[in-house]
Amino acid sequence: MATRSSELGVEVMDLTHLSASDRASRELTGARVGDYAHSALGLSGQTQPNTVLPSIQCLDYLLLVRSPGRRRSMDAAEEWRLLVQEDGDHGALLLPPLDASLYTGDGSVDIKGRPATRRATGNWRACFFILGNECCERLAYYGIAKNLVTYLKTKLHQGNLEAARNVTTWQGTCYLTPLIGAVLADSYWGKYWTIAVFSSIYFIGLVVLTLSASLPALQPPSCLGSVCPEASLLQNGSFFLGLYMIALGTGGIKPCVSSFGADQFDDSDPTERVKQGSFFNWFYFSINIGSFISGTVIVWIQDNSGWGIGFAIPTVFMALAIASFFSASNMYRFQKPGGSPLTRVCQVLVAAFRKWHAEAPHDASLLYEVDGQHSAIEGSRKLEHTSELEFLDKAAVISSADAKSDLSTDPWRLCTVTQVEELKILVRMFPVFATTIIFNAVYAQNSSMFIEQGMVLDKQVGSFKVPPASLSTFDVISVIIWVPVYDRVVIPIARKFTGREKGFSELQRIGIGLVLSIVAMVSAALVEMKRLDIAMSEGLTHEKVAVPMSILWQIPQYFFVGAAEVFTNIGQLEFFYDQAPDAMRSLCAAFALITVSAGSYLSSIILTLVSYLTTRGGDPGWIPDNLNEGHLDRFFWLIVGISILNLLAYIGCVMRYRYKSV
Repeated sequence: MATRSSELGVEVMDLTHLSASDRASRELTGARVGDYAHSALGLSGQTQPNTVLPSIQCLDYLLLVRSPGRRRSMDAAEEWRLLVQEDGDHGALLLPPLDASLYTGDGSVDIKGRPATRRATGNWRACFFILGNECCERLAYYGIAKNLVTYLKTKLHQGNLEAARNVTTWQGTCYLTPLIGAVLADSYWGKYWTIAVFSSIYFIGLVVLTLSASLPALQPPSCLGSVCPEASLLQNGSFFLGLYMIALGTGGIKPCVSSFGADQFDDSDPTERVKQGSFFNWFYFSINIGSFISGTVIVWIQDNSGWGIGFAIPTVFMALAIASFFSASNMYRFQKPGGSPLTRVCQVLVAAFRKWHAEAPHDASLLYEVDGQHSAIEGSRKLEHTSELEFLDKAAVISSADAKSDLSTDPWRLCTVTQVEELKILVRMFPVFATTIIFNAVYAQNSSMFIEQGMVLDKQVGSFKVPPASLSTFDVISVIIWVPVYDRVVIPIARKFTGREKGFSELQRIGIGLVLSIVAMVSAALVEMKRLDIAMSEGLTHEKVAVPMSILWQIPQYFFVGAAEVFTNIGQLEFFYDQAPDAMRSLCAAFALITVSAGSYLSSIILTLVSYLTTRGGDPGWIPDNLNEGHLDRFFWLIVGISILNLLAYIGCVMRYRYKSV
């Protein structure tokens, strides 16, 4: 029972109706006080401040004091005070008001579940540790990935095509497993604990891989002249077990690290929102610092000091990545998981099909939505109704049967507008997702066909012999140069012309990267045409040897791929985070990563088709073991043609895209 005084903004809640045994035997903790306060103020179902009070016994009255004229909806900006009056020797307990300037406005909490403070949590202070974690983890990943094709050919004795296919398939798996981590993070564990679990799997996989490259029993015998013994089932099995444990581990943490880092900035605050956009640039910068060290130092160690130590060093850096991440646990801001996004999507589809014959009202306000500021989905803001995909609106139509029942009991029959709009956002994102797959097929050449091209070029530069895999370092150098240039020079200049906070929209940024990826493949094709001309003029066509053309001619193609990454990959990260529904951000981050997986798989499919179609009739084909007899240039031109068609499709999708509205 509560008595109210609207003039004073004071409400007194009488708790004497509780049974004597209940009041005497049980302590009324701060959480229960919060429940009573919520009930007295009529705020049931809304987010309540995480009030921490000492245990109180024999509570008689609960006095709530609110500033006059306040709205009844409670958010982080609303001041409220809790006054407890009780029997015995204890006096009144007055809690200070929650100040909007002290706490974040996005509902984030600290590691103990309390409202996150702006001063003590999040922001760049926490992101430095996340960036350090990402740098070390990427050093570990690329320490394996960059020279993997060389290991498969020289140690496991695989051919060019088989090695390239295994590399692209593994890379594709690394970017497909993010779906697992994303669903677990958004639904059950949260990003922090998902990163913890999959980091452990990642580390174990690296240990297994290191052992397979170190123990003689787990490696096939060396080649005797041109005769190379095949690896046994145990040798292949141990190597690929470690390799695919790494794929599961890295994929599980990938969608969580970038979105967890972005969560450290309150996107309800304009100042922190700008920092959030900058975070994605420096996040990708950290990735490429790790990649740079791998492509130079680690690759050189693998080629010159042995594969055992070459794989052990990435293992050590993965341990450092885990340590860096956990060392700042008290500084992080956490977003609570909002339940399974896949379940919510299925609920909308089922509810819409059940009301197949229902007619959606022209007035969107007649569709079902909960009252108050917050949506029915924990941790998610309400989304405005859009007129697209009107069939899905039927899931939010209140039928006569719904009106007679409790609307909240069966989400498989009736969904909120926000839940429907979540699915609409995913559908709108799909064309953007699909048209960035080709870009990643181009990127997949960095660790496959570009390296094989480099192996038949002159690797001697002065007194130093350049490992072909190390040349991909110029891709990384390009990124390291372009990220600060883009963040500090391009954005301010573009802002003057576009008036946009970030200079370019995310979709414009992605499109620029698609153009640059086409330029990269044109460069690779021209280099290969020149290489084949030299091979023919020197009479090396039927010799499996490098031609007298410097490997440094590959630098432009790597440089253009790096520039394209800064635009497309970072633009993707921003787009899928910014446009994602609040409770689906890990899942949508996984979508950005799945395009990498799909691109790698597409590259494998194209390689397989090219091999099949060009080797009929006894021809060596475009990509034989002796590339001097082949036409790798035609493969590159094929990718150019596909990329141009894809760019035209992307432009059409962008012109129709509608940004979300909260």
